[in-house]
Amino acid sequence: MKSQLLYSSRIIVITFLFSAIIMFLMRKVAVHIGAMDLPTKAEGNRHIHKVPMPKLGGVGIFLSFLFGYILFGEQSIRMNSILIGSFIIILMGIVDDLNPVKAKYRFLVHIAAAMVIVFYGGILLDNITAFGFSLSFGFLSYPITILFIVGCTDVIDLIDGLDGLSGGICSIFYLTIAIICFFQGRVGSLVMILTLIMLGSTLGFLVHNFHPAKIFAGDCVTFMGFIIAVITLLEFKGPALISFFVPVTILGIPILDTLFAIIRRLLKGQPPFQADKEHLHHQLLGMNFSQTITVLIIYLIDSVFAAASIFYTLVDPIIGEIIYILIFIIVIWFVLHTTIISDKTPKRTKQIINKLKRKK
Repeated sequence: MKSQLLYSSRIIVITFLFSAIIMFLMRKVAVHIGAMDLPTKAEGNRHIHKVPMPKLGGVGIFLSFLFGYILFGEQSIRMNSILIGSFIIILMGIVDDLNPVKAKYRFLVHIAAAMVIVFYGGILLDNITAFGFSLSFGFLSYPITILFIVGCTDVIDLIDGLDGLSGGICSIFYLTIAIICFFQGRVGSLVMILTLIMLGSTLGFLVHNFHPAKIFAGDCVTFMGFIIAVITLLEFKGPALISFFVPVTILGIPILDTLFAIIRRLLKGQPPFQADKEHLHHQLLGMNFSQTITVLIIYLIDSVFAAASIFYTLVDPIIGEIIYILIFIIVIWFVLHTTIISDKTPKRTKQIINKLKRKK
């Protein structure tokens, strides 16, 4: 156990240091080639920053990932497919950072990267078993797996609106999976190696990205979501539904935020992926929380999702279920008391306004 802990710690520390150092270089490169995120007042702009920011932080994470793989990874067809797919994602991200690409073309490229994982790497979500029933997807396992990978890839991009937000949420995911794998005795597995490398690389990025940020991940942030999808499908897919459900619930915040955004925009008659300023972090900012406090609140909520998954997997499923139920109640309360789905004034907000008017 001690030797496994030291080995895991070594992977995290080495990739963390490499990532933290290389970000200085990525900042200079981004400025040199013009990969800058310029502040804009355009309607729907999700970012809050007021000065130009270099955008190649995601490339730095990718390079740290490659460095970690060289030191700790083992060659295999699966790993080759992950490397090829990751390169496609990063290449698309760099192009988009330099000259914005239409969403439909990004979507097609992400599908291509997912297809490499599915058809070359042979990584598939082909069946699930739950409550005594077994469901095999058959030929549908291919499009289902591809759509899942693309969904995870894009969901992290959609929530990337504040300093340290996407990097922190991804780090919580990697840390949670690492804890589960460690106590299940899977330290040497491919999923554990990938998770530890990505944890160190993302934490190194966060040193420069937490508020006030000095670099953004840019559109290469999709790389983190892509690897999250791969980690979820590897080892965790299995025949049992819960083995797939657990890592997905760790992404509770970005998944719910994306779901609410799609519903909100459809209710307004807008395209489902049109940018706006009604995301979870915008709701918290609207409550007069600072950027730092807003991000820390979201970290805390996401950590509760992670804790539920850890309890369910390693301690007691009943405790995990209780935490999941409490989270569900909180989510319902939040939906009813904010404009995250509907732009109509929430009931509680009306009560506060009427109370203030009476005092006047």
